Amino acid sequence: MLSRKNKLVLLKLLSLFSVVRGYNILILVIAQYLTAIFILAPNRGWKNVLLDTNLFVIVLASSGVIAAGYIINNFYDREKDLINRPQKTMLDRLVSQQTKLTAYFILNFLSVVLASYVSFKAVVFFSLYIFGIWFYSHKLKKILFVGNIVASLLSITPFFAVFIYYLNFDQVIFVHATFLYLMLIMKELVKDMGNLKGDIAQNYRTIAVEYGEGMSKKLVSILVFVSGIPLYLLLNTYRIGGMRIFFYASIFLLILFLVALWRSKGKVHYVWLHNILKFIIVSGVFSIVLIDFKSILDKILSFL
Repeated sequence: MLSRKNKLVLLKLLSLFSVVRGYNILILVIAQYLTAIFILAPNRGWKNVLLDTNLFVIVLASSGVIAAGYIINNFYDREKDLINRPQKTMLDRLVSQQTKLTAYFILNFLSVVLASYVSFKAVVFFSLYIFGIWFYSHKLKKILFVGNIVASLLSITPFFAVFIYYLNFDQVIFVHATFLYLMLIMKELVKDMGNLKGDIAQNYRTIAVEYGEGMSKKLVSILVFVSGIPLYLLLNTYRIGGMRIFFYASIFLLILFLVALWRSKGKVHYVWLHNILKFIIVSGVFSIVLIDFKSILDKILSFL
């Protein structure tokens, strides 16, 4: 049996994990490595990529900055989150604001120090990324349209860190990134519809607040149809191997999402819609291995 003190320590660790969204960071790490192995540097071999110290440092620095970003976002959104997500907020508040801010500065400092191991350009990149996250949390997120666009860009920025490292300019990479970006911005818009009550109370200028849920649904619907362009290109123009299974499944899920969107009337419905888009994004990360699945299968069979 854990003592009362140990239980409190455990709860605080769980609270900190909730604040930095450790599960999201784990997905990000996997996504960066899979992107490097199968898309950005497929000719280098997976062992060379996994053992690349510079890439490891870039991924570690990205994780630190993202974790710090979640902390500062939690700091600025504490009142809004108390309205929109009261249970999660009560868990998050087990760690004091002072402790969160200390962790924020330490994580950012360590990330820049790690980046200095790679190059001065990496230091500049991550310093600008840290500033961008802070400026978004402090100012930009309350600005109409700008908040959603910048939030989605910041979410995809860690992949640009890996992209810049490998300097791979193949068109297929930009098409993949476009599809991911569209999923992210739709997710942000759906989240705003679910957070309408808290956004109104805290004077956040979102599309749902300014123009209503109907306009938000129309905009999301347009983005669903626009996502058909990268989907078509990926399925018909580029060699993506077994990953086409994921993209066909995404078409089905997006049609289901679109039907459910126009039937949605409350927060519970928007949470489900948000989860559909999150599922597409996360499953897309793991389906990257399908690009060269035959080769992987052959290696596994030869190993056995």
